[in-house]
Parts: sequence; structure tokens; C-alpha cells
Amino acid sequence: MKRRVVVTGMGVLAPNGNDTESFWSALCAGRSGVRKVESFDPGGFPVQVAAEIRDFNPRDFVPNRKSLKIMGSNIRFGVAASQMAMQHAGLKETPPDPERFGVVMGSGIVPTDVEEIGEAVMRSLDDAGEFDLHKFGEVGKNYLFPLWLLKHLPNMVAAHISIIHNAQGPNNTIVTACSAATQAMGEAARIVERGDADVIVTGGADSRIDPLSFVSYSLLGAVSIADRAPAAISRPFDRGRDGFVLGEGAACLVLESEEHAKARGATIHGEVIGYGSSFDAFAVTKPEPEGRGAFQAMEAALRDANVAPQEIDYISAHGTSTLLNDKMETVAVKRLFGEHAAKTPMSSIKSMIGHLIGAAGALEAVVGLLAIRDNVVPPTINLDDPDPELDLDYVPNTAREVDVKTVISNSFGFGGQNASIVLREYQGDA
Repeated sequence: MKRRVVVTGMGVLAPNGNDTESFWSALCAGRSGVRKVESFDPGGFPVQVAAEIRDFNPRDFVPNRKSLKIMGSNIRFGVAASQMAMQHAGLKETPPDPERFGVVMGSGIVPTDVEEIGEAVMRSLDDAGEFDLHKFGEVGKNYLFPLWLLKHLPNMVAAHISIIHNAQGPNNTIVTACSAATQAMGEAARIVERGDADVIVTGGADSRIDPLSFVSYSLLGAVSIADRAPAAISRPFDRGRDGFVLGEGAACLVLESEEHAKARGATIHGEVIGYGSSFDAFAVTKPEPEGRGAFQAMEAALRDANVAPQEIDYISAHGTSTLLNDKMETVAVKRLFGEHAAKTPMSSIKSMIGHLIGAAGALEAVVGLLAIRDNVVPPTINLDDPDPELDLDYVPNTAREVDVKTVISNSFGFGGQNASIVLREYQGDA
């Protein structure tokens, strides 16, 4: 028999809010975190805006200051979110049994310090100005930071979180692109369900706001090149959408077995009741146009939750602001939800925080839990000229009061990865 999995803590570090409540207030007010890039000079790049983390001091969250030297920005963000989630769960002062305590995080490509690598390459040129690979071997050995590799391994987010919180139980890192955080939360819930751990810190952390990522995503044609004010660029489901805006940040949830949470008198903020994942097997750069994989993931999550489509009160959409994804998600929702699709509010917070790739699903799951708490769903901002082919209720521009008991949160990623998670208001006698 599956154990019930409840949420007892949340922590968020977002482009429009450096804690959960600030993030939520900004979303409900329709306040964007998209601005011109400040972390490096974007002059000369085809894209010059992003949703950056601002006014963040990692020393507020990292106990061992020396550890910062081997933490990329994504690791720092993930650690901060985990600290906030553990504090919110009341587990900082009374930590769980280390062997029954695990970490499962979504992550992805780790930003490379282009200037550092560039300097090493320049030092490896021969007398004719040609790159000398053998010389690079010597230069790299003597010039690069000795622990450079440890900043760039995807599993280091989960590793640092586990070390800081002494989590000695199951540990995993999911790197399924834009679906990573949602898959991480789903797999974490399964670990608790089957009794392999009592407590799991889970979610996602990512940061791709760096010169190499800007060039790479521009070459893919995935990011917007619109000539608009920064806050007006990300516009999911709008006729004028032309790509997403890169974002960065992290969110963590503390998942516990109901029995463990009740035994310690924890406040329960919601319940994870369903999870589904699938793969398009279609193309690595675009979704299957009829939404086959997205449909399968949502259907599997609802089946796992034993919930009918008409019981869903809010859809936390993937909603990237790309032509193909927004259309595909709409098609998949209409196919699965039928007549109920038009009656179900569905919004994309990527309109305000951009696309956090490996962390996106974690922030969107937090939104689902907060929507349940406050009976409010955040808007899709910049939805000024609705695409006539996209005819669902995307909650345009203004937050809305809605009686929310059950939420599905979607994530669909490059390669064809799909994941959905179902969250419900906690009722002890359910």
C-alpha cells in the first residue's frame, strides 16, 4: 500500500522574489523579473535580456565559506532554496534521521566561465597564432582552478544540499532538460511512497545566464529576439510570441510521509497524489505536434492520482512562449480534458520569470501549492493579442480568485521529455 506523501516545506529563489512569499506576491501582482542582463556585458549578443537573480548573497545560506569556491551559481541557488525549505518545514533545528533522509534534484547544463576558458585558450596559441592542443594540456593544468570540474558536474546541486543537511539516504539528480524538476519531484514522491525514505528535499536549480548559453540558445532559435521592453517579451499563448526568455533560480519542496509529518507535528501545506512521465520519440528540438507525449504524461499523472480531468481546478502550464510548445500544450489539454478544458484556468508564470529550464517545474509546483493555499491563480501576463488557434482560459494579465483544491503542473522539455505532477489540498481523513 502506498504511503501518502505530503509537503511540509517550500523554498524559492526567483527572478522576481528572493523568497517564497515575495515571489508569490510578485506573481499575483503580475510583476516581471525580466530585465537587461547585468551579470555580464551583453553588448554584441543577439539577446540582451534575461530573468536574473538580483540582490542575492550566497553567504547567507552556505555555512562553509570555502565551499563557495566550488559552487556554480546553480548550486548556490539550490542550496539557498533548500535552506529556506528546511526552515519552513521546521527541520533545521530538529533534523530527520540521516539514513531516512534523501535529496532528489533537477539540474542540467552548468554555466562555463567563458572568460576563464578563453584565457586558457589564448595562452595555448603557438607562435603562428594557431591553437596548440598539447600546449593547452600544460596551460590548463597550471592555469585553471584545480577544483574547476566540481563546479560543473550536474549532481553537485544534490551533493551540496545533502552535505549541508546531512541527508544520507537516497540521492539522485535528474537531468531531463525542462522536465527535470518535475521528474525529480515525482521520483522523490515515489521514494517516500514505497518507504525508502521518510523525508526528501526535492526540486530544481538552474542558471544559464552566461555568454555561451546566450549564443547557444540563440543559434537554436529558441529565445525571443523581439524588440520590446524586457518585461513585455515573454508572452505565452499570445499571437506575438517568438521564443522564451532565459531565467535562473531554484525551488525546493520538503516531501514527507504523512505518518512522519504528523508524528512531529508538522504543518502540512499540500499533498503529492500523482505523477506521470513520457517521451515523445519524435524530435529533439520540437514537440510532437499533436501533444502525444504531453497527453500521456498528464493522463498517467491523473491515473496515478485517481483523479478525473474535471476535478482539476488549475493547470500550472509549461507555457514557454514558443510557437510550437504553446500550441502543442493547448492541443494536449483539450484532448485530455475535453469539454472541461475550456472551464479550467491555465496560466504560465514563465511570462514573468522566463524559462528556468531544469528548475522551472519546481517553481511551478510551488505556485500550485500556493494557489491551493490562497485560492488565487496567477496570470499569464503580456497576453494582449490572443492567438486565435489557442482558445483556452490562460488567465490573461490579472490574477484571479478561484476555488482551488487540486492542481496539475506540467513540464515538457527538449528531446521530448514530458512530466506532470498532481497536487491536492491536504485533508487528513482523505
